[in-house]
Amino acid sequence: MTRDDVILVGVDGSTASLYALDWAAAEAQRRGWRLHLVCAYALPSFAAASLDGGYAALDDSAIQEGAAAVLAEASARVSGRGVAVTAKVHTGDAAGVLVELSREARLAVVGTRGRGGFADRLLGTVSSALPAHAFCPTVVVPLRDAQGHQLPEGNEIPPVPEGRRIVVGVDGSPQAERALQYAIDEAHAWDAQLTAVSGVPVGSMTGLLAWLPSAVDHEQVLRDMAEGLDVVVDRAVAGRSVAVRRFALDGTGAELLTEFSSASDLVVVGSRGRGGFRGLLLGSTSQAVLHHATCPVMVVSSRADELPPPVASGEATAPAEHAVPETTARSDEAVPSDETGQPDETAQSDETA
Repeated sequence: MTRDDVILVGVDGSTASLYALDWAAAEAQRRGWRLHLVCAYALPSFAAASLDGGYAALDDSAIQEGAAAVLAEASARVSGRGVAVTAKVHTGDAAGVLVELSREARLAVVGTRGRGGFADRLLGTVSSALPAHAFCPTVVVPLRDAQGHQLPEGNEIPPVPEGRRIVVGVDGSPQAERALQYAIDEAHAWDAQLTAVSGVPVGSMTGLLAWLPSAVDHEQVLRDMAEGLDVVVDRAVAGRSVAVRRFALDGTGAELLTEFSSASDLVVVGSRGRGGFRGLLLGSTSQAVLHHATCPVMVVSSRADELPPPVASGEATAPAEHAVPETTARSDEAVPSDETGQPDETAQSDETA
């Protein structure tokens, strides 16, 4: 694989992961990229040896076969779409496996929750961990209907929208500017409507704004923010044939982006914005948007800075479709820890992919 033409997709056979796969297939078809499907699982710690009670060590061959069947079903689902597909079973921490593979991917895509119970080990709790640690942008695809209502597992999978209405959060931070570049690239590829949003809660006067004197002109604060947004966006779109609507509004970034998501097909955010703690790889805005947005969310992590910047892309002819036999790879890679050496709390979530 090369990082320039591969979309990494985590699948576990759940309705949520298959919907995410459909989203990834549409992206791959539009871009002329390949899909690489991954099903990862980890055995419980007691499975490595027999128990005192006389039970034999757990044989993972049945789980491997089940994971291979999941990949076969997923590969068949996207066959006939003019997209090249490869697939592989991995053993090891699912989030760690996907993070490591993201080094060679252009994009990673996962659903918001998995099957539940023990079956979740097939993919793991990755929809929070992967966006924080991936070496490429991650798209988390929620299983929701057109009104934004969460759909139950086993529900009929809805169609993926044919177009793209994209909104990106901009707060002047380097990570937000990086996210803006990816949003522009996505809008160019899809000939999509792009909206850039900046927010400051001048009306509620919370946080640092509560310290401002009452004589401060709140409208002027918004005008100044709008001017700053224009500077950032104009610099980012220079030489690109992408029109960008701009909104500088009263409210927090999380509130505004969640609201905009109801009329959008993709929200793009940086993993951290202004004021984020260095050890917290997902900032409060990106975490909130991931949990509450009604459309797919692309998170551009700080590690994505290690990739070349996105370049203009348009419609491309997809490569010939092919498949490879599912194989098993082993990995002991775990979710990375933060800079204190402790497990990163951003990787812990009740949400599963």
